[in-house]
Amino acid sequence: MPAGAGGGAASWNRLADRAQEGLTQHFQSRVFGARWLHNSAPIRLAHLVTFNYWWLAHAVEVRVDGAERRGDAKSAHGADARRVQLAENTYAGILCRNRGLFNHYFDDMGWLAIAALRLFDVTRSARYLADAEALWEHIHSRGGSSARPGAIAWRDSQLDYLNAPTNGAFAILSSRLAARTGSARYEAAADASLAFFTETFVGGQNAALAASPAPPAGAADLVADGINRLGDGALDSGWLFTYNQGLYVGALVEAFDRSADPHLLERATRTAAATIARLAPSGRFLDEPARLEQRGGGDAGLFKGIFVRYLELLLERLEPDSSGLRMLEPFFLANTALLAAPEPHATEACPRVADDWAAAPGPTTALSTQLAAVMAIEARARYERHGAAR
Repeated sequence: MPAGAGGGAASWNRLADRAQEGLTQHFQSRVFGARWLHNSAPIRLAHLVTFNYWWLAHAVEVRVDGAERRGDAKSAHGADARRVQLAENTYAGILCRNRGLFNHYFDDMGWLAIAALRLFDVTRSARYLADAEALWEHIHSRGGSSARPGAIAWRDSQLDYLNAPTNGAFAILSSRLAARTGSARYEAAADASLAFFTETFVGGQNAALAASPAPPAGAADLVADGINRLGDGALDSGWLFTYNQGLYVGALVEAFDRSADPHLLERATRTAAATIARLAPSGRFLDEPARLEQRGGGDAGLFKGIFVRYLELLLERLEPDSSGLRMLEPFFLANTALLAAPEPHATEACPRVADDWAAAPGPTTALSTQLAAVMAIEARARYERHGAAR
C-alpha cells in the first residue's frame, strides 16, 4: 500500500529514511566533503560554492529530525548516532564557511540558534547550548529595538525594518531557551516577542483588512511580512508567506507549552486555518516562488516546509475530537501524502522533488526545495508516531 494512502508509522519511517538518503545522494558534496551540501542537484557550476547560511541551518534541523525518529533507546540521549553525525557535520560546515556564528542577518542567526538548540537536545553537548545562547545574545543586543519593546530588526544595516521571519524565530528560540535553562530572562523575552509579533504583524494585518472595502474571505488572523521596509512606516500587509504563518503558529505552540493556556492553541488554529484558506485555496501551496519572482527554489522553496513543520507541532497538541484537528488534519495528511512513493520503491533513495509536490521535478532542484520536502516527510512520520502513541 502506498504510504500516502495511510501506511502508518512504519511506512512513513521507511519513506523518511529514503528522504534522508536522497538528501545525501543528491546534495552531499563529493568534492568538498561531509560538511558541505551543494545548493542544487544536479550541481550547477554557478552554484558550486554558493553558501546559504539559513538553508543549511534547516538542513541541520532536518538531520536532527531523522536522528530523533530513528533514535536508539540504548544510546545516551535516544538519538541515532549516524544521523546525529550528519547534523553535526552540516553544522560544522556552516561555522567553517561563515567563519564563525554571526552574520549580518538576525533572522538567519535565529534559524541557526534553533538548530543549535536541537543539536543540544540530541547530544547534550554544552557547546551547542552555548552557541544558541551566544546567538540569542547577539540578536537581542544588536538587533533589539529600543522604540518597540520585544521587537528585533531584520539586519544590522537596517535596524528600523522589522519583519515576521526574524521575530517569529526569535520568539521560538526564546521560549525554547527558557524551557531548557529555566532563565526568567529568556521567558520574559519570549513573552515580549510574541506580544510584539501579535500586535504588529497580526493585529496590523487585521486592521488593514478592516479598512479594506472588500476584505478577502478567511483572511483574518494572518501574518503580514514586515513593517517599515521602505522607511515609510508602512506594513507589508500584501506580503503573505507560508513560513511567516508557520512561525506564528510555532511561537504560539511554544508559549502554550510554557503556560498551558488553551487560548494560545485557539489562536494558532485560527491562523493555520486562515493560511490554508487564503494561500492554499486549491488544497495545496503552489505559487510562492512565482510571487517572489523566483524561477523555482530560492528562499521560497523552504517556506511551506516550515509551515508544515510547525503545523504538525500544533496538531500534536490538539484534542483528538476537537474542531481544530478536524479542520486542519486533512490538509496536513493530503499534502504530505503528495510526497509519498509506492512501497515497491522503498529501497530506493527519495527522488528530487519540485516546488509543487504533486509535480515531477525539473532538470534542477534547489536544496531549499528538497529540504522542505524532507521536512514535511519527517513531520508526517512524527505525526504517525504521535498518533500511534495516543
